[in-house]
Amino acid sequence: MKIYLAIDIGASSGRHIAAWLEDGRIMTREVYRFPNGAEMKNGHLCWDIEGLEHHVVAGLKAAKEQGYEPACIGIDTWGVDFVLLDKENRRVGDAVAYRDARTDGMDTELEKVMPFPFHFGLCGIAKQPFNTVYQMMAVVKEHPEYADQVDDFLMMPEYLSFILTGKKAHEWTNCTTGALCNADSGTWSETIRAAAGIPGKWFRTALVKPGTVLGPLTDAVAAEVGYQSTVILPATHDTGSAYMAVPAKDDGAAFLSSGTWSLLGTELAAPVTSETALNAGFTNEGGYNGTTRFLKNIMGMWMLQCIHKEIDKAHSFAEMAQMAAESAYPAYVDAADNRFLAPASMLEEVKAALKDAGAPEPTDLSDILRAVTMGLAVCYDKSIREMSAITGKAFTSINIVGGGSANVVLNQMTADVTGLPVYAGPTEGTALGNIAAQMIADGTFADLAAFRAALPSSFDIREYLPKQ
Repeated sequence: MKIYLAIDIGASSGRHIAAWLEDGRIMTREVYRFPNGAEMKNGHLCWDIEGLEHHVVAGLKAAKEQGYEPACIGIDTWGVDFVLLDKENRRVGDAVAYRDARTDGMDTELEKVMPFPFHFGLCGIAKQPFNTVYQMMAVVKEHPEYADQVDDFLMMPEYLSFILTGKKAHEWTNCTTGALCNADSGTWSETIRAAAGIPGKWFRTALVKPGTVLGPLTDAVAAEVGYQSTVILPATHDTGSAYMAVPAKDDGAAFLSSGTWSLLGTELAAPVTSETALNAGFTNEGGYNGTTRFLKNIMGMWMLQCIHKEIDKAHSFAEMAQMAAESAYPAYVDAADNRFLAPASMLEEVKAALKDAGAPEPTDLSDILRAVTMGLAVCYDKSIREMSAITGKAFTSINIVGGGSANVVLNQMTADVTGLPVYAGPTEGTALGNIAAQMIADGTFADLAAFRAALPSSFDIREYLPKQ
């Protein structure tokens, strides 16, 4: 029995998922889970990169201890963040997180030399304050000495894969998230890089496609974990992996990767960089097998996660969902508004947003939860309508994967508001997409269509029909 191991790291937690094929069904088991989060360090919000390195290796040990010695390993994480390296491949500076405020004003600086419509036409990526291009501009501004000290960089999952193998590569689907790639050619954009003032020598490592074999574990890592394995680069951006695990019934399915972020979109053969797409806030990220993930970033479970933390976890997420269902509060927030990106208090920010919109004051926590939950459903509906108008595709269903697919109240609200059937699951969509790339590269499945065809018989996929 050949074991594949997905290391799936999100903004709030990470997990190691072992998978194998048994009688035509994809079987999985979580063998390790660990917390993740950003904390202030040296004046910036930073990831605990040493902690992540530790947990990646600790999870490999745990897999063996539980009898799951993987033949292949793949790592995926969130996008846009990176690690800077010197000539000896040592880290330079901290691993600053995308919610840090260092990028404030960087978009305005870039637009002095490159108008955003032109920028969007090149890369197809919607303007977000956390885009890699703005982060790198902020680095150069704060640390001009890095122009000489830094010799290379790696996006977060590729850096962690480098720690395991000693081999460097940039995976295409992840790199496209940062607004530094040519949407059509599959290469770094020299035009964008030069306009942003980012040193050219930082871009020395090659871009590769998902499914690329990076190499075996280093001798030191293999000795520490007790076995040898091959590291394969999946779609290392978590949304790229999540989209691979959508068991779409037909081409009319809208895809929704529901986790810390809600990434709602569709798969296209080519990017759409029209003015209409730009104005509607859509983005074109690289997808598996040369496809484009045409999607919109919506705040997603982040808002509920923040509220959960603020109330000291007094209610479970399931209880919070039920509270939202029982409230009759009539208003909702715009879940695509960047005011919810990193507020000091999500509860207070939601109240402020409702007040700014002229909505009645919420009376209790249930009202706030309903305003957020309904806001997500309404945002999904608006985005699907916009996406249909831009692409000319008629959407007949919504397929939700990821942890948010377990929110039965939001799923039903989404079906009711959109008038479309919702198919929710698998919940571990990102890890499964990671596994898909490994299994296809290794020959277990012939292609992505074959992998997707095996999902309905392997996992519980729940249907929600619109209420008449």
